Amino acid sequence: MNTLDIQAIQLLLATPKKIAIIPHRGPDGDAMGSTLALYHFLIKNNHHPTVISPNEFPDFLAWMPGSETVKLYEKDKENSTKILEEAELVFTLDFNALHRAGEMEQVLEKLTVPFIMIDHHQWPDDYATYTYSDVAYGSTCEMVYNFIDFLGKKQDLDKTIATCIYTGILTDSGSFRFPKTTGTTHRIIAELIDLGVENTLIPTLLFDNSSYNRLQLLGRALQNMKVMEDNKTSYTTLTQEELNSFNYVKGDTEGVVNYGLSIKGIVFTAIFIENKEEEIIKISFRSQGNFDVNQFARDHFNGGGHINAAGGKSETSMEETINKFESLVQKLKI
Repeated sequence: MNTLDIQAIQLLLATPKKIAIIPHRGPDGDAMGSTLALYHFLIKNNHHPTVISPNEFPDFLAWMPGSETVKLYEKDKENSTKILEEAELVFTLDFNALHRAGEMEQVLEKLTVPFIMIDHHQWPDDYATYTYSDVAYGSTCEMVYNFIDFLGKKQDLDKTIATCIYTGILTDSGSFRFPKTTGTTHRIIAELIDLGVENTLIPTLLFDNSSYNRLQLLGRALQNMKVMEDNKTSYTTLTQEELNSFNYVKGDTEGVVNYGLSIKGIVFTAIFIENKEEEIIKISFRSQGNFDVNQFARDHFNGGGHINAAGGKSETSMEETINKFESLVQKLKI
């Protein structure tokens, strides 16, 4: 961020304010980690923040400090709208286009108070008054750490804030395996551990906390996996019927797409998940190296994200969606 923006934000935060903090729809570890870290930081600075998530977050994130205070827009639109309309400042974290807030977009568009965006995705929209956007970072949580430092408030970091930041960096970096994990990232992690983060416990809470049904659903997804060996591509599918048969709850498919990249020689993978309620096929894309799934998702499946991780959707049937995907892949040079 430039010095003038930092000074303006410092002035905004100089007196107590009602502040709304918004993650993207379908919040993941980075979205929840960044919003809750900011929430605890703002409370420490005498503000009155509320995190309003567009919809439910996965159960495996419910242990995070402050998660019990998060308002769910889809479950309480009236009260959430009232909080938004009374807010004097709005932070949007881990997304850069208001449509990523789902139905809440309609309320956010009408607000006239300042917006502050903190995000690491490509091609940000220009809705925010102050924008901290940088695709060089592997997580929004790492940027929130920087944001607190920019404000000259690094001394406010404590175990609670550090735990939230650590969680987002851990999840969005693929447990520190993804290319945007830098030496600086690890130095920040070291500082967070020094602040008391339980770095051996958090991975257990995140990754070793599955239900039996979730593991059975993973097994079905692996059974459904197809490999297009000549195109260095794999993909899998889950129908609504399969989700129902394993008593699917939100978060059960988190990370399943990554298994497709564990196959030797595979560079590009995807998972297609049927959602009959919304009448769409939800898609997650992952890649290794220079293959740009962000561009692929934007060009063909009304989505976007990062070079190596993106999402999209299809409003046709599963069969038609897969046929389209296979046809596109056969034309790619991977």
